[in-house]
Amino acid sequence: MTKVISLISIVSLIFITSISCQSENKNDLQPEYTRFVGDISPDSILDASDFKVCNEEKHIFQYFNTGDGFKYKGEKPALVSKIKNNFKPIAGSDYQNGYIRIRFIINCKGESGRYSVLSSDFSYEPKKFDQVIVNQLLTLVEELDGWETISKNGTSLDYYMYLIFKIENGRIIEILP
Repeated sequence: MTKVISLISIVSLIFITSISCQSENKNDLQPEYTRFVGDISPDSILDASDFKVCNEEKHIFQYFNTGDGFKYKGEKPALVSKIKNNFKPIAGSDYQNGYIRIRFIINCKGESGRYSVLSSDFSYEPKKFDQVIVNQLLTLVEELDGWETISKNGTSLDYYMYLIFKIENGRIIEILP
């Protein structure tokens, strides 16, 4: 009987010790989630330090939320012309086919930042493109300077924008939206 009580005491002591040694807060174990799927969180390493949203993080809209549609000086033809005229296909890129999506934020001043890149084949399966093509497209999008602001009830908004490049044989075939 004494051995049983002793064994129970030892097991209880080990259990209590193991519980008390867990110093992590349960909240520390919870992953951080964004407000909506696809939100781009600030990244001090990747993002330009001078890019700031004008409103709170929870008040970044999608470009289509106000019904204003695509907002670029000269509209889509000007944007397409600027990118296609400056894009240089690379030699040996015949196997580069699919979509490259670049998503970013336009702040209330018409400045762009917080770029995110996602690529897929034509079946929407993840695909890794030649980094020279991706970097060139990203640079061209970062250099676009004709973004217009959108507003709601007289207040300029921050909003998400995206461009999808349809690539065939390493060449831009179409730019969406």
